[in-house]
Amino acid sequence: MLMPHPAVLRTLVDEYEATKASGSAEDDTRAQDLAYTLCVSTGTREVDRALEVARGWLAAATADDTTTRTADGSHVSTADRPYVSIDDGPRVYA
Repeated sequence: MLMPHPAVLRTLVDEYEATKASGSAEDDTRAQDLAYTLCVSTGTREVDRALEVARGWLAAATADDTTTRTADGSHVSTADRPYVSIDDGPRVYA
């Protein structure tokens, strides 16, 4: 099974939790979309299980895996960037 990049997974989890916490009707649709993406990304069928798997993978990821590189080669934490673009080439997470 392919695994999502930890930085992308961290963004999905954080955004899902923030969207669910807001409780607004318009955010409900976004939360459903994020729940679906989390389930597909983790190979699960229920969002609670997807979050559990995602958190496990994130706990096992190294600090470098949960950051992205900017154009000048420096690293930016996913906590500092709400949307992450991964363009530094393919990686295999096993």
